[in-house]
Amino acid sequence: MSDTSGEREKREAGRYAADLVGQGTVIGLGTGSTVFFAMERLGERIKEGLEFAGVPTSYQAAFRARQYGIPLTDLDENLILDLTIDGADQVSHDLSLIKGRGGAQVREKIVAAASRRLYIVVDESKCASHLDAVVPVEVLPFAWATVTGRIATLGGRPVLREGQGKDGPVITDNGNFILDCSFGALSDPAGMEGTLDRIPGVVGSGIFAGFTKKTIVIVGGGSGCRVLPPSRAPHH
Repeated sequence: MSDTSGEREKREAGRYAADLVGQGTVIGLGTGSTVFFAMERLGERIKEGLEFAGVPTSYQAAFRARQYGIPLTDLDENLILDLTIDGADQVSHDLSLIKGRGGAQVREKIVAAASRRLYIVVDESKCASHLDAVVPVEVLPFAWATVTGRIATLGGRPVLREGQGKDGPVITDNGNFILDCSFGALSDPAGMEGTLDRIPGVVGSGIFAGFTKKTIVIVGGGSGCRVLPPSRAPHH
């Protein structure tokens, strides 16, 4: 079966980012299909002699990394990472992000905060002039009902994410629930991120507005990859 154009774009972006990983580095490994294409290329580069270690952001990322022979480490051993390769559900013109469709946004945010550079790999469909996608919010099970009420007062429409293949809510790698919250267009992503973080019981949201200065977005396209912003385009 041939790849769709979206899959080809993801593969291009993921492999482009993988070729930016330097010898002896420690990198964050995000969760999601585009990052898995990067891991595929990293596995090839290991066979070519590349040595590095990865910090996975989820059990899924760890399982996939091991399949490709990627050595794993953690933040206990590496407080600062050289870079992270991750995906996004939506990228705005100012490089703010919405993440968390895979339910790993809290660990991804922790790893992003520890990284010198954040390479976000996406296809063209993820780029938007402003953020208006559903915002995943990880919450303590004890607090999910009260958090739901607080988010509703902010104008959001929160829905408890339920599992597929099992009855009941999705449980994150941290043992928590996820509320998928529709707010419409976010006029102030950083402000909304801070507001959500201050609600008692919220572990973290999928709004990533605090990393724009170190974010480099790699967009796969039909004629190759483009880098946002162009001024930060790395040597490839």
